[in-house]
Amino acid sequence: MPSYEQLSELLDPATTVLLTVECQQGVVGPDSALPELAEEASTSGALANVARLVAAAHRGGVQVIHAIAERRPDGRGASRNARLFRAAERLPVQQLSGTTAVRLAAPIEVAEEDLVVRRLHGLSPIQGTEVDALLRNLGCRTLIVTGVSANVAIPNAVFDAVNRGYTALVPTDAIAGVPSDYTPAMIRNTLALVATVATTDEVLACVSRQRRTVRR
Repeated sequence: MPSYEQLSELLDPATTVLLTVECQQGVVGPDSALPELAEEASTSGALANVARLVAAAHRGGVQVIHAIAERRPDGRGASRNARLFRAAERLPVQQLSGTTAVRLAAPIEVAEEDLVVRRLHGLSPIQGTEVDALLRNLGCRTLIVTGVSANVAIPNAVFDAVNRGYTALVPTDAIAGVPSDYTPAMIRNTLALVATVATTDEVLACVSRQRRTVRR
C-alpha cells in the first residue's frame, strides 16, 4: 500500500477524477439483472464505499464521472460478439435507455456538476466512449476507478486508463465481482501490477484534507 504522502501526491483535486463504473440500479440495485453481483456489491460494502468516495469528491472538488452501460429497446448498435452480450439479451431485467435500470443506484448521490457517460456497446467505460476526451479536457492525471465488475469492466477501465497515460488508482474495497474471492485475487495478481491500490479509508483521508483551487 502507498504511504499517505504518496497518495496525497497522486490525489491533487485539480488533476484527479473519480470514475464510477456501472453503479446503476439494473446492475447493483435491488432489482438487478445480476442479483449475485448486486448482493456481493452490497454485502461486501463496495457500493457503500463508492457512495462515500463520491460524497467526499463532491466536498473536496474532485470531478466525478459516472459510466453507465445501456442499450436501446431495439438493440440497435449493441455488441453481440461475445457470450456475455448474448446472455445479457435474455436477462429478465434489461438496461434500457431512459428506464430506472440505468439510473445511479442508492446510496450514490449525483451532483449537478457530475458527468454521466452512457455507452451502447463494448465492455469498457473508456474505450470508444467520451470518457478519455473528457479526462483530457479536465486535466486529469489520476483516475480513481470504482464500481463493478472486477470480472470485466473494472480491469478494462484500469488497462485503458494506463494505456492512455493516466495513473489508475483502485480503492480495493470499492469494487466488486463474483464469486466473492475473485476480487481480491484480481487485485493481487493483476490490478496491483498496473494500478495504485489503496483502501477507501486511505483515499478518503487524503481527499478530505485537500481542496481544489483551480479546475484546469
